[in-house]
Amino acid sequence: MDDRYSRHTRFSKIGQSGQEKIREKHVLLIGAGALGSSCAEMLVRAGIGRLTIVDRDYVEWSNLQRQQLYTEVDAENQIPKAIAAKTRLSEINRDVIIHERLEETNAATIEEQITGADLIIDATDNFETRMLINDAAQKWRIPWIYGACTGSHGLTYTIIPGETPCLACLLGKIPSGGDTCDTAGIISPSVQMVTAHQVSEAFKILVEDFDALRKKVVFFDLWHNQYTSLKVERLKNPECLSCSPEASYPYLDARLSSKTAVLCGRDTVQIRPLPGVSIDRNRLKSKLSQLTSKIRSNEYLLQVEIEDTRMVIFKDNRVLIHGTKDINKAKALYNRYISG
Repeated sequence: MDDRYSRHTRFSKIGQSGQEKIREKHVLLIGAGALGSSCAEMLVRAGIGRLTIVDRDYVEWSNLQRQQLYTEVDAENQIPKAIAAKTRLSEINRDVIIHERLEETNAATIEEQITGADLIIDATDNFETRMLINDAAQKWRIPWIYGACTGSHGLTYTIIPGETPCLACLLGKIPSGGDTCDTAGIISPSVQMVTAHQVSEAFKILVEDFDALRKKVVFFDLWHNQYTSLKVERLKNPECLSCSPEASYPYLDARLSSKTAVLCGRDTVQIRPLPGVSIDRNRLKSKLSQLTSKIRSNEYLLQVEIEDTRMVIFKDNRVLIHGTKDINKAKALYNRYISG
């Protein structure tokens, strides 16, 4: 092992053998925003063997305050986060194999995303995706680490299939409402605190020191100097549909996936076309250029501003309608300008 990881190998809980194990492992990181970019950088600097980054969004100016891998150039050019992250991470450690996936994590995509992963790290911003991750992790017996933060507080929890209560045991169902970074704001130290816990737990799993894992939910509020850890063993539900011996993994049912959804905490509606429906972005750009001059594009997406609304069309045919939470209005705009 070269000198690059000498400070890791000198740490007795990792050592030479632990560093070799880290180099052999594959982590799936779902989300490349604040939590995801921080986790990704720590894992790549630590010499993870393979990292798969999944994200559906692109870099915006409001991200730069806390999403540490991205630059003003990324925001100006609307580079997808997964692409920008891979570019920056490859400059940090060229020996790490990085797979970028500009797409959603949903019932149709998660099985391919999860293939070969030794660990899943949650860096998402919504509970629908987290419950999907939870079911997939339980079905394929892959450890995963939940994390979330808004404002000055955050929490994290490590889930080991077959041992710990799963997220469905703790929550029962998908929570409704609640603060998000877009509604309550966030300070960057909250992000770093969550990811410090997530990546510390990740190292324990990657070097196979499972006895050292924390079995509690950790919650903190940095502004009010609060730190709490909660025991949750008794919350394991013997009849849980996600982790019991009779589990049916309900969140993996593609029929339950919404084709249209308001993105968490944002004035944005995402429309996912039906299977088999494809959008010719070059043809669409030509058509819409007759209606507006406010069109931008790169190899990953097409952006159009029209009727006080900004529409972004991705290569995987997803469309974001910015400026509204009204699904019916978003559908009407989609039908008028994109599918029509």
